[in-house]
Amino acid sequence: MRRQHHWSSVVVVLALVLTTTACSELPEREDASANSEVTVSGKIGDPPVVEFQQPLSVPDERGEVLVPGTGAELVEGQDVLVNMYALDGRDGTVLQNTYTDAPTSLALTDAEAGSEIVDLLAGQRVGARVLYLEEANDVPLVLVIDVLPTRASGAEIPPVEGLPTVALDDDGAPTVTIPADTAPPGDLVVQPLVRGAGVQVEAGQVVTVRFTGVAWSSGEIVDSNWPEGTKPASTMIGIGQIIEGWERGLLEQSVGSQVLLVVPPALAYAGTGRPYADETLVYVVDILDAHFPVVDETPGLEGQTEGQ
Repeated sequence: MRRQHHWSSVVVVLALVLTTTACSELPEREDASANSEVTVSGKIGDPPVVEFQQPLSVPDERGEVLVPGTGAELVEGQDVLVNMYALDGRDGTVLQNTYTDAPTSLALTDAEAGSEIVDLLAGQRVGARVLYLEEANDVPLVLVIDVLPTRASGAEIPPVEGLPTVALDDDGAPTVTIPADTAPPGDLVVQPLVRGAGVQVEAGQVVTVRFTGVAWSSGEIVDSNWPEGTKPASTMIGIGQIIEGWERGLLEQSVGSQVLLVVPPALAYAGTGRPYADETLVYVVDILDAHFPVVDETPGLEGQTEGQ
């Protein structure tokens, strides 16, 4: 295993927490040979249920694949989208839980993820759940990582005549072509291009997407989070935080899908004074994740017992 500094930027938040908790009063450490077993259960998409005897000892850093993925293989250097659930092994305190908000995107590099995480995730596939245990500054860390898709995947749906066409580059970024000499439809059009196999999007969920939007009149890109250096976007759906065309168009679509939305001005930015307020807008949206945010930050912690 390649070595670099511990506590890379993927767990900077954890490092800060560990620094502040290292001085707190917690159960005394036991022999390093005891209490090294950690079990993880629960379905992917929900915070994991993590069980171990407290305080936990981690005599050796290790990583373990709990659930193998079946999607695209992860390659060192690429951007990945993950949910992370991290615990302080001394007392089970939750140090990080992306299920309270939205998944995090990071580059699978030593500089951003750290060599240990790169070694653990490179070669795994989308859909995997992995466990990582290490000890730093006498603080044992339990980290569960769920690997999410970074682009739509599933059954392709044939294009519909008269609608914009979509071509994808090698990374999945779309190029949208508006049909020539064609007036835009007056009503919202919702056309799946790829049918994903994930859960259906429901009101009140946090939805994470990649998207590109263009103006019907010119084909000009009006917004996109596909360019290099940008990250997937997350928002809560069904509560008026996004344009009505997205609210209507993404509800009940399945995670993993790619959806073409043709949004008339009345369901976009009409009357707002914003650019393209009078435009019909065309969006191609890849739905990468959808989950109800967890209010309680300790939903996955069960069954721990104090060490003897």
